[in-house]
Amino acid sequence: MNVAEMKMARWSLGVTRLDRIPNTDIRKNLGIAPIADKMRENRLRWYGHVLRQDSNQVARTAWNLELDGTRPRGRPKTRYIDTVKKDMTNAGLRERDARDRKRWSDRTHLADPST
Repeated sequence: MNVAEMKMARWSLGVTRLDRIPNTDIRKNLGIAPIADKMRENRLRWYGHVLRQDSNQVARTAWNLELDGTRPRGRPKTRYIDTVKKDMTNAGLRERDARDRKRWSDRTHLADPST
């Protein structure tokens, strides 16, 4: 994702890798945040939305769904919830913080450099 993002950013500025301009300078010039940060922000925003829903809502029911069966041998694949939990740890958030919309919003909207 980062490579594609930087390729498009460089193209929009009309510069190439041969110009040897650092990615940070290009992002600063365009006023954009890294795509990985925006994806993290959106994951946490959605997770907070799901946590604030009633337990009988479809998204909340699907989130708490447990499937029967066994997982294959070897290292388990990274699940979406594992990624969200890691993002929450990095942002210093807990599930109970989702009830306070202002706090959740302030702690998750870190990627946008313009605000």
